[in-house]
Amino acid sequence: MADALKAKGNAEFSAGNFEEAIKYFTQAIELDPSNHVLYSNRSASQASLKNYAAALEDAMKCVELKPDWAKGYSRLGAAHHGLGEYAEAVQAYEKGLEHDPSSEQLRASLEEARAAASRPQRPGGGLFSSPEVLLKLATDPRGKALLGQPDFMRMLADVQADPSHINMYLHDPRMQLLLEIGLGLKMSRPGEEESADKGPSRSHPEPPKPEPKATPAPEPAPEHAPDADMTDEERELASRKAEAQKAKEAGNEAYKKKEFESAIAHYNRALELFDGDVTFLTNRAAVYFEQAKYEECIADCDAAVERGRELRADFKVIARALSRKGNALVKLDRLEDAIAAYNKSLMEHRNADTLALLHKTEKTLKEAREKAYINMELAEEEREKGNTAFKEQRYPEAVQAYQEALKRGPPSVNPEAYKLYSNLAACYTKLGAYPEGVKAADKCIELKPDFVKGYSRKGTLQYFMKEYDKAIETYNKGLELEPDNAELQDGLQRAVEAISRFASGQASAEEVKERQARSLADPEVQGILKDPIMQQVLRDFQEDPRGAQKHLRNPDIMAKVNKLVGAGIIQVK
Repeated sequence: MADALKAKGNAEFSAGNFEEAIKYFTQAIELDPSNHVLYSNRSASQASLKNYAAALEDAMKCVELKPDWAKGYSRLGAAHHGLGEYAEAVQAYEKGLEHDPSSEQLRASLEEARAAASRPQRPGGGLFSSPEVLLKLATDPRGKALLGQPDFMRMLADVQADPSHINMYLHDPRMQLLLEIGLGLKMSRPGEEESADKGPSRSHPEPPKPEPKATPAPEPAPEHAPDADMTDEERELASRKAEAQKAKEAGNEAYKKKEFESAIAHYNRALELFDGDVTFLTNRAAVYFEQAKYEECIADCDAAVERGRELRADFKVIARALSRKGNALVKLDRLEDAIAAYNKSLMEHRNADTLALLHKTEKTLKEAREKAYINMELAEEEREKGNTAFKEQRYPEAVQAYQEALKRGPPSVNPEAYKLYSNLAACYTKLGAYPEGVKAADKCIELKPDFVKGYSRKGTLQYFMKEYDKAIETYNKGLELEPDNAELQDGLQRAVEAISRFASGQASAEEVKERQARSLADPEVQGILKDPIMQQVLRDFQEDPRGAQKHLRNPDIMAKVNKLVGAGIIQVK
């Protein structure tokens, strides 16, 4: 359930719906509070909304849960950077590079933080950016609620950028609360009366002070408003980026309504306005995929990966592009290329959905290759080679020939394949590879349940493995099909005599020890010995063998006792 919520959060994040992404990540955290990736993803979402204090809180939790994960320090550094705490950002990025020295993203972010730290700061700007003030705000129940309000965070960011702007916001109770919590300044609020003991009463009234001019209320800051210190070029770029984002959102809405041509037009417009967001390409690729324009989908995915690397985009975005490319390649039946794309995606980001697609495609490719390999004429040639090698006692070569015959003529197209498995079982018997022989005999019986030779092969292998009780069971099944089969009857007699020899104490101590060790590894025997009822039955037989005979009237207990006798656990004297 937490993984499903995480996937939804990732999808909303990729679509730029950061508030929705935060909701999903929060729900996932409630179900899996020890998952560091969820805190990392929510931190990234908060940072995208410029809620840097909340992003910092999540990043700190991520690092606490997974202190050796470099990505956590990347989130921590980004949050500190957003809060103007450049020294702390540098420390976080340096710590991340200790865990992942090859990370280009961490290295680039470190350089940006160092450059920001070296730039001259406005006087007083650190007052509202100091970690102590923000920490107090994050840990106070009243202040913590403010961190989730986008308009308050924009107001705080404005004051951090230019402390002189605080006069514009002093009328807002939230700014008064910030000053009270963070700086310890008690602000008078409407309706509050001056306390009588604040100071000595004045004998002479002070001359009236001129009333201050009212500060006009600030206009609400527009979404993605450009910074006041931006150059004309930067303002133009910010405006184009905002327009591109709107075009993308319109494309997303059209996609959800399956208005694919309209969606493509919106994504094209977004790309014309701003080429620094690879999600424009990956989203257009998704539309092409729905339209079965797979070559166009692949081209957009390749372009997204190339541009994403240039921009040092989030590795998850690049992984998504590669996974989408793999899906398109599957549709074109280019399975080997699809597998390569999925593997590259997983190298960028380990994702359960992509891993499942990889395994499914690998299975499909294997089945396609096996189907293309089928040739019944060559299968018959290999069978003859196997028969010849077996007669000449060249058993390894016989095994190789029979296996090749099965590849050329598998059971799906060869009704005689069960005989090849029977022949394999015979070869493994001669080679002493008994477990492999049992598997071959089982496959033979599965394909042809009325083929008594399969039961004979399996019974012989079980006899050589000293699993006499199992051999008896196998021989009896074969005799149900062909009661007069001499081979089965002889095998059954040998197995019964072997059990009798062990049960009567005629076997050597070494043989008994070896057989018991083998039997104790049998899950069925283990289950019988752990059964409380059977434990009591065995104690009764030890203490009062004659009186314990009453237990044998129960068919279930009788069968279990016989199983232990056959396994060599119980000896009859």
